[in-house]
Amino acid sequence: MAKHIKTAITPTRAENYSEWYQQVVKASDMAENSPVRGCMVIKPWGYAVWENIMRGLDDMFKETGVRNAYFPLFIPLSFLEKEAEHVEGFAKECAVVTHHRLEPGADGGLVPAGPLTEPLIVRPTSETIIGASFSKWVNSYRDLPVLINQWANVVRWEMRTRIFLRTSEFLWQEGHTAHATQEEALERTDMMLDIYTRFVEEYLSMPVIKGKKTASERFPGAVDTFCIEAMMQDRKALQSGTSHFLGQNFARASDIRFQSAEEKEEYAWTTSWGTSTRLIGGLIMTHSDDNGLVLPPRIASSHVVLLPIVKKNDDLSVVMEYTEKLANELKDKYYHHRRIAVEIDNRDIGGARGWDWIKKGIPLRVEIGPRDIADNSVYVGRRDKESNDKKSYNRDAFIGEITNILDEIQETLFERALLFRKEHSLTIDDNKIFYEFFTPDNPKKPEIHGGFVSSKWCGSEKCEAKIKEDLSVTIRCVPLIDVPVEGKCICCGRPAVMRAIFAKAY
Repeated sequence: MAKHIKTAITPTRAENYSEWYQQVVKASDMAENSPVRGCMVIKPWGYAVWENIMRGLDDMFKETGVRNAYFPLFIPLSFLEKEAEHVEGFAKECAVVTHHRLEPGADGGLVPAGPLTEPLIVRPTSETIIGASFSKWVNSYRDLPVLINQWANVVRWEMRTRIFLRTSEFLWQEGHTAHATQEEALERTDMMLDIYTRFVEEYLSMPVIKGKKTASERFPGAVDTFCIEAMMQDRKALQSGTSHFLGQNFARASDIRFQSAEEKEEYAWTTSWGTSTRLIGGLIMTHSDDNGLVLPPRIASSHVVLLPIVKKNDDLSVVMEYTEKLANELKDKYYHHRRIAVEIDNRDIGGARGWDWIKKGIPLRVEIGPRDIADNSVYVGRRDKESNDKKSYNRDAFIGEITNILDEIQETLFERALLFRKEHSLTIDDNKIFYEFFTPDNPKKPEIHGGFVSSKWCGSEKCEAKIKEDLSVTIRCVPLIDVPVEGKCICCGRPAVMRAIFAKAY
């Protein structure tokens, strides 16, 4: 009988992946459910990750000329109704405000006062309200392009929620641009998808596949939607960023017109693009293990925790002086344009201290005791290694090498995730094998199952819908690699026109 290995998180990924995820979030002190159904409280350790994501992405956006602005939380219902496909796509997810203010009721409680003249939608996305501003800002080709981003919250009334992955209210950024030509708008659409790809791979260490969404999966009202898809450890896909080419659809709906250089009145070409706190859920499910959270150093809440080790007869003041001096020297160093963030934990709770920080996913744990001080050394554990795999460093050498060590951890996490995706990605062109691959051996325990499958597809929405109905498998994207395809559709057997990536997804 195999020996049971005790883990910090129970159940393990293999035992119950969904509950494992919830326990990792709880043990790492990232977030918690709020009193409002379907919403979350993001706690400081989790919000610090979001702040680091915001800083990294914001810098990338601004390098391309994008500027930040802010637009109202409330959108008049009539604005959404201007773009029929858009309002239809979001109608079931909209939260609606119908009354203004509260007033005392007959029983002493509070009741809504009179109804609003026009209902207001709590923004599910902001194309229509931002379009109204663009229509005032744009009069001539000289006013273009308009390159705007906002960091905000949005509300989509979800029925089944899970912290970070799918909540009724979440944080995100949404970029909106207007251009004089179709070519410029397409170029911006591609540029933003490339930025998301670079950020998610280089900062979150999550390998992704770039592709185009099918017509049934594209953003409501868009001409084309492009996305990046990442594989989680349960082999499901997570959409991790989208960039939409909106053509002139929203410009016509919002009346964004301009006088061209040829003195002709034309509608602008627009784009929108966004990603959200869902990225935090993605990095949790990509890297974390049965001992808790694992944070890539570039977006980690803090980089290193110093753990003074003091026994009963040791001089605490000597150990703390050494520890605080080391902390100050580490804080003077920079890691990818950000100061090294240092925690000091001198709580008297024994070995539980180290395990707390393992569960919180901090990249480096540094133990410091009288013996280490005598040797001018530190004892270092890395979160990408086993908990008992620690190494002694000369103190000054550790300070000099810490950025290289953090880079090693960052690269290790990416390569590990990339290998996992490769191991669970297949090319399948036989219908029977395709269905067997996506059918769990144990229907009562389907948590960790499947993967990414590249298969030939005829382009029919009917085939796409049948596979989704039969297997709960969707086309995640059509990869942006133009390769001639011959053979039969994985579903209907008719001639295929492209390859698509199929997977179960969040």
